Amino acid sequence: HALRVSVTQYSSACVVWSRDAEHGAFLEAAFGISRRRRVDWKRGAQDELTPLRVGAWKRESRAIPDRTKRDVKEGGGDTSWGLTAGTTLVSMDLNSASTVVLQVLTQATSQDTAVLKPAEEQLKQWETQPGFYSVLLNIFTNHTLDINEEKSTLRAGLITNFNEPINQIATQIAVLIAKVARLDCPRQWPELIPTLIESVKVQDDLRQHRALLTFYHVTKTLASKRLAADRKLFYDVMLRKLTVNGFVEPHKNMEVMGFLHGIFERLKQFLECSRSIGTDNVCRDRLEKTIILFTKVLLDFLDQHPFSFTPLIQRSLEFSVSCVFTEVGEGVTFERFIVQCMNLIKMIVKNYAYKPSKNFEDSSPETLEAHKIKMTFFTYPTLTEICRRLVSHYFLLTEEELTMWEEDPEGFTVEETGGDSWKYSLRPCTEVLFIDIFHEYNQTLTPVLLEMMQTLQGPTNVEDMNALLIKDAVYNAVGLAAYELFDSVDFDQYKPLRRRVIWLIGQWISVKFKSDLRPMLYEAICNLLQDQDLVYLETVFTLLFQLLQQVTECDTKMHVLHVLSCVIERVNMQIRPYVGCLVQYLPLLWKQSEEHNMLRCAILTTLIHLVQGLGADSKNLYPFLLPVIQLSTDVSQPPHVYLLEDGLELWLVTLENSPCITPELLRIFQNMSPLLELSSESLRTCFKIINGYIFLSSTEFLQTYAVGLCQSFCELLNEITTEGQVQVLKVLSSF
Repeated sequence: HALRVSVTQYSSACVVWSRDAEHGAFLEAAFGISRRRRVDWKRGAQDELTPLRVGAWKRESRAIPDRTKRDVKEGGGDTSWGLTAGTTLVSMDLNSASTVVLQVLTQATSQDTAVLKPAEEQLKQWETQPGFYSVLLNIFTNHTLDINEEKSTLRAGLITNFNEPINQIATQIAVLIAKVARLDCPRQWPELIPTLIESVKVQDDLRQHRALLTFYHVTKTLASKRLAADRKLFYDVMLRKLTVNGFVEPHKNMEVMGFLHGIFERLKQFLECSRSIGTDNVCRDRLEKTIILFTKVLLDFLDQHPFSFTPLIQRSLEFSVSCVFTEVGEGVTFERFIVQCMNLIKMIVKNYAYKPSKNFEDSSPETLEAHKIKMTFFTYPTLTEICRRLVSHYFLLTEEELTMWEEDPEGFTVEETGGDSWKYSLRPCTEVLFIDIFHEYNQTLTPVLLEMMQTLQGPTNVEDMNALLIKDAVYNAVGLAAYELFDSVDFDQYKPLRRRVIWLIGQWISVKFKSDLRPMLYEAICNLLQDQDLVYLETVFTLLFQLLQQVTECDTKMHVLHVLSCVIERVNMQIRPYVGCLVQYLPLLWKQSEEHNMLRCAILTTLIHLVQGLGADSKNLYPFLLPVIQLSTDVSQPPHVYLLEDGLELWLVTLENSPCITPELLRIFQNMSPLLELSSESLRTCFKIINGYIFLSSTEFLQTYAVGLCQSFCELLNEITTEGQVQVLKVLSSF
């Protein structure tokens, strides 16, 4: 930010000061500041500064935001740095002033607001002080200083936004960014190009223009570098980004398509090279990173330009399948590369641009062409080999996973699931690819999987670990393909392994599962939690509660709470004899989860079902329950972003099950006025809460809040839809 302001300062101040003639030349090159607009200094004895040259510059008549002026008389000048705001830097030479400014810059990067705020205020005051920007430039261009953090802050400030309204200043900023990029991009400034690309995509015309202007100067500057290492960096970074994001119809550009086709040859060369480079070789890591970069070009290009990728579909599938599912890849592939290849296959298989309409005549020629290429490639032998290799090779639990399962079952469970992990981790990647391919070609692959399952029926020798692992892998596949196998598998007669049984039942219970088998299921669950046969509800709830206390991972606690909530919701009031321990534990868990808002959301959901199950007895929870509602629905508290929706639902349920109004329950209604001001999608729930208070105790409630509520409604009526206005009137009619 400071450097950006410095450019505007240079562009509008009367005279710009430089520390010497060399520095003056730098200012002219970097900012276009001519000799007529600056004062160059020379350093004499005792570090005294005397002006070499003084020039005058008149402000142009066009309207420019008025910034600091400095009056300098011909032939003379002030020999001190004018940094007097807050910390006085009068009579300091450039290096001394740099030391002081550097200290404040360091404080401005602190996470401590007590340190950060004064530093920001100091820098803001210095922005209007002559000479401050020369000090900044001295810091930035001094490569002997260990100020990487400060330089990172300044670089980040340069690309924080691209909304400079004045063209000349915007050009100078773009030139400055390009000159810094020449020194630091991409090694010290890897985020520059991605930031520019994202800014080019925005809909704001000014920001888009400024980002393109900056992109132009950065590309031009980096392309001018001639050293082999620099040229390679430019090739790796810029050409990769420009290939993906620089063309509207890249398939019409011969150079682009030639570059993309050449990637496959390069990848083959790199993979062969890896045969002779051991895993402990320093070059191995660089080689693997280069291979991943090339695969990333293909993935990004397919994501951004699916139809332009059509000429590459056949070659991409041939290359990826041969590397991952045949002996071609043995000895040369590595995990991250396998993940990239599988993702490439998945993106082609599942790409909606390549799926024709049910009526083929309604599909575009581009879609039909891509679909034809896919169908030609995915023959029965190819699909069969992919399916068998996925299940019998990639689905097998590894030695490392078995060890983790034994030593840290909770961590192992968490590792198996989660978000976009399929993009980066091998096991979720293989499972997602299997699901997509099986769904797309289920008629071909269903008999293949059924055959694999039938060969494993009957008892397995527990001493044969490989047979057990294969059986586990096949059952995993059957579970993943549950909905596709609905008419092909009689699950009621299916008896799998103990570990996989609960997971597999979880996949099938919503598809096909007889109700008269549920007692057997409950016994199986209880046996897995604890090897005793006890009464179902009490045992399940007790053991789940014990599990909730024992586990340490946040995700695991959320899963257990979710199951507890389902149990409470299903049995409703019958849960009352068993919830005492949970009621006592939840306040402690809420306190411990202060930094984990998603876990708190799970606690709120559990409380919703708990209040519904306890009914009027939920009033005994008020000492814990009402502060939770207070925090979750207070829009002045940061956690409300995560907790508001569930907090409002809990508030409403609490009112619906409250036998009477209490002062504490009445007091939390103070949160309602700011909630109404939000005019969000939560308004409907807010109206229900208001009605709940009115039905519970209209006199006491309206005496306290009627005036403020009417005022909120008057302001709200002008901002909401007709349907919302009707809802407001319904609430008012109950007053």
